[in-house]
Amino acid sequence: MNTNRQNVMDLEQKVTSFLQAHTNSHYSSEHIAPLVAKQSLLENHLYQDLGFANRIEMHQFMTLHFPLLNKPQDVLWKKFIYDSIGEVAPACENCSDSVHCFACKA
Repeated sequence: MNTNRQNVMDLEQKVTSFLQAHTNSHYSSEHIAPLVAKQSLLENHLYQDLGFANRIEMHQFMTLHFPLLNKPQDVLWKKFIYDSIGEVAPACENCSDSVHCFACKA
């Protein structure tokens, strides 16, 4: 397996594990966390890659499924998740919207 693919798989697993640690629902742990992790690897904002119309819908979804997360209001979900696991999302390296990520580390 090539290194890049392994790195992506490692990131996906880290995000999944992080989200699973912040839910009290078996369904969210087994189904929603892996879905969000997989979508977090894509190039758009996370709310877009999950099919939400806006960040408000995304926030409602995340707080429903991951009520134990304590995301600051002024940080985007993808940034919050990746900062929480000490990584940079793949999309952040080439993002033209980093100004909205509030001091993005990419």
